[in-house]
This record gives sequence, C-alpha cells and structure tokens, in this order.
Amino acid sequence: MKRFKKYSLKKKIIVTFAHVILAILAFIWLIPVFWVLLTSFRGTKGSYSSTFIPTSFTLDNYKKLFTDFSVFNFPQMLVNTFLIAIASCLISTFFVISVAFALSRLRFRSRRAIMNAAMVVNLFPGFMSMIAVYYIFKMFGWTDGPMLRVAMIAVYAGGAGCGYHIAKGFFDTIPYALDEAALLDGATKWKVLIRVIMPLSKPIIVYTLLTSFAAPFKDFMMAKVLCGPNQKYYTVAVGLYQMLDKEYIDQWFCSFAAGAVIISIPIAFLFLKTQKYYVEGMSGAVKG
Repeated sequence: MKRFKKYSLKKKIIVTFAHVILAILAFIWLIPVFWVLLTSFRGTKGSYSSTFIPTSFTLDNYKKLFTDFSVFNFPQMLVNTFLIAIASCLISTFFVISVAFALSRLRFRSRRAIMNAAMVVNLFPGFMSMIAVYYIFKMFGWTDGPMLRVAMIAVYAGGAGCGYHIAKGFFDTIPYALDEAALLDGATKWKVLIRVIMPLSKPIIVYTLLTSFAAPFKDFMMAKVLCGPNQKYYTVAVGLYQMLDKEYIDQWFCSFAAGAVIISIPIAFLFLKTQKYYVEGMSGAVKG
C-alpha cells in the first residue's frame, strides 16, 4: 500500500485498471466452479435447472456415489485412479529427472539430435497414437484384467522422458562448477545427481510430481480406449463421463457434479501445499 502511494497518477490508474480486469476475469473463471459446487448439493434431479442457485439442498448426491453401486462403483474408480496416479507420477518423475540431467549436465555425441527428436515427438498429441498403443497392449494381453492398470501406468509414464524441457531449463540454472567440484572430490555422475543436483532441485521435482500425478485424473480418451467395457478398471474421468450418457444423466447428473468436487480436493490440496515449490520450479525454467 505504501509503495502504491508513491506511484505517479498515471501508474496508479494503470495498476488499478489491471487489478480490476484481473478481478473480473477471476470472477468469470470461478462461476463454473461455483455452479458445479452448488449442483453437487442440488436437491432436484436432472441435468437442467432454471435457477443458478438450487431451490433445495441435499447430501444425497454424495451419499449415492459411495452407496449405490448398481451402475457405477465410484470408490473403485477412485482406487484405480489413485493407484495409477501414484505409480505413474513416481516413474514419470524418475524418467523426466534422469533425461533432463543427462541432457543438461552431460556432453555427448548426438545430444542435440536427441533433444530435437524428443521435442518433435512431444509436439504430437497423445491421442494420435492411442489406437496403435491399444493394439500393442492387446498383443501383450494387457487389455483385460488387472494388467489394465499396468497398461495405463505405461501409457502415462512411458513417454514422460520426452517432456524433459522444463526440468532441463531448471537444471541449466544450477552452476556447472558444483558438478566439477564434486567430480574432483571423486564423486561419480550418479552421486553428482543424488547429492548435488537433487537437493537443489526440490522445486522442479515437486512440479514434475504434481503434473504427473494429475494426469490420470484428467485423461479420458486413452483410459476409455484401454478400459473399453471393463467398468471394474475405470478411472474417475471415464466413470464420470459415463454418468452423462442419456440413459443415466437424469439420475446421475448431480452425483456427477459431486464426483467432480471430490476428485478436485486431493489435487487442489497438493497444489496449495506445494505452491511455493511449484512457482519456483516454473520461474527457474523461465530463467534458463
């Protein structure tokens, strides 16, 4: 506030106008969030409501998700998603950090070619390969039974190394003199990574863990292609989408909103708790 008083009249107007615009945009962005939250407590059934604020409120939409398994087993979907998310985020983080370290701190033949190839591959959206991926997994027998979870972990974590760019940008900001000092003291490249680079890279590690953990919660197409009719192995994204089918939407729409609120809680909690490291990881990559 004291700094604002020192501004010239022109700058005060610009700053005030910028904050007003940001406040308006934030309000617009929050409208759908409030609508989903209110809909999750709505007492009337169906996908249409004539009022933004429900005329009656109930907790039955949340109870239905955890008690009515006649069509959808929401707890099972949560378990599937958490198992896949935890496994894939750990594997993805290992791949990303390893590739980023190698391309940032090591110098070897074809390094530039590998970086360019990985960048080109990463430019193509994942859904372009989903049919080929499905038939490869089908050939291995991974499209039915518990191996479906392994297949989805492989989908989310297998190509994670191609997304090394942000982590590499962060590693580039760490002085190479630290590596040289450690090598002179007899450390191997592995010890340089574990004992020198990793302790200084908490922001980018947290950032990579968060983005990798959130991926299975957001992805629908690949999970749907792999799961097919196997409802036992649905993730929450596939299960919630099924609730919007015309034969279920009248009875399950409000529960769909309740499910959306429930799955947002762990992701939002993690982001808020690690926001400091998340922001530092992004700013470190920009500096690089």
